[in-house]
Amino acid sequence: MKASYQDFLIRDWQEGDRAAAAGVICQVLGEYGLPWEPQTTDRDAIEVEAHYLKTGGEFWVVERQGEIVGTAAYYPIQRGTKAVEIRKMYLLPSARGRGLGKFLLHQLERAISVAGFQTIWIETASVLKEAVQLYETQNYRVPVGEGTAGWVERCDRVYVKDL
Repeated sequence: MKASYQDFLIRDWQEGDRAAAAGVICQVLGEYGLPWEPQTTDRDAIEVEAHYLKTGGEFWVVERQGEIVGTAAYYPIQRGTKAVEIRKMYLLPSARGRGLGKFLLHQLERAISVAGFQTIWIETASVLKEAVQLYETQNYRVPVGEGTAGWVERCDRVYVKDL
């Protein structure tokens, strides 16, 4: 992946990005009062190769002037037919309010479709109001019969979208 939006560069994660990408996720979670859990829920952000690259997923970073200011990823899951979960979509405050989140979500959807997947799942927390609003305005819906709780303890919302 390589795309640009305004003065941001979206590119594939590289091994040298590990600490900075994890730092972005940790910082954003902390901003919203959510725990950084590197031994459990957030282990995938540290072990990117095992959780994304070797499973048929992708992990991207968002750069601005050489600094990592965001992340976005997806990987295949066993839920329905040809399904993925979008994960680790976080932007630092300096990257928000410019339409970048919407652009990033559309880039993820495009890559997921090209890779042959048909269904996208997303878990999030109600406290991440901007994310909730983004998903709801982009035709993600609460799945029927699934309830609202996520698979991850800190997530209390689940969304799905068929491509």
